[in-house]
Amino acid sequence: MTLLSPLMKKKLNVSNTTYDLINSRKGQIAVLIDPEKSQDEKTLKDLLHKCEVAKVDFIFIGGSTVTRREFEFTASTIKCLTKIPLVIFPGSADQISDTADAILYLSLLSGRNPDFLIGHHIRSANELAEIGIEVIPTSYLLIDGGTASSVAYVSQTNPIPREHISIVKQTALAGKFLGKKITYLDAGSGAKYPVPVQMIHELDSVGSPIIVGGGIRDQEQIHAYANAGANVIVIGNAIEQDMNLVLDLRSHAICNK
Repeated sequence: MTLLSPLMKKKLNVSNTTYDLINSRKGQIAVLIDPEKSQDEKTLKDLLHKCEVAKVDFIFIGGSTVTRREFEFTASTIKCLTKIPLVIFPGSADQISDTADAILYLSLLSGRNPDFLIGHHIRSANELAEIGIEVIPTSYLLIDGGTASSVAYVSQTNPIPREHISIVKQTALAGKFLGKKITYLDAGSGAKYPVPVQMIHELDSVGSPIIVGGGIRDQEQIHAYANAGANVIVIGNAIEQDMNLVLDLRSHAICNK
């Protein structure tokens, strides 16, 4: 006896288009939009226009304390304003929208809080099956960025110390063995120190695409991550402070096309 309806089975059979894009090359750029900070449609439109001019590869959407209403409004607005692939970077089971192209199904493997290892996933599974967007199983690792991040506070987990590269590598490898398709290293919003470049070098042997974010503020850091093997570099807090920084990504984006 099956637990899934024929329609749900059909919707589960979605393509891996977004994953394939992430895995296609190194040094791609994602701009992270937090719906809590993007309720003004004019400001959001301005940012997305600059993302298109800068040839940004992905728009990520998510936040630590976003309401369902804020999330759905921002996701649908983004999708109306740009054709850049929209990827959910969820902070909870409520951050789901059928307007997105894909969701990074994050398991916080650097922590031991069951809610963020599997709890939110159970609560969101039926809805994800119904709406049928691409689901990308992702190992999510918090790295100490020198500040108390909102993710660490909300999830009640401690980040991995930045000097313990071997622990990061072992955790990423365990995630791959568990079936995770991507490794996401995050120093947290507004991090004082970004993820060490050496971590990216060390994770190359794991063989999974790498996403890195938190505390990235300049072209030098972006180039360092790209050269080390990061597939996607995520810019968030710095753009919240100065949207014009997205235009500085243009030269990098063009040289990687």
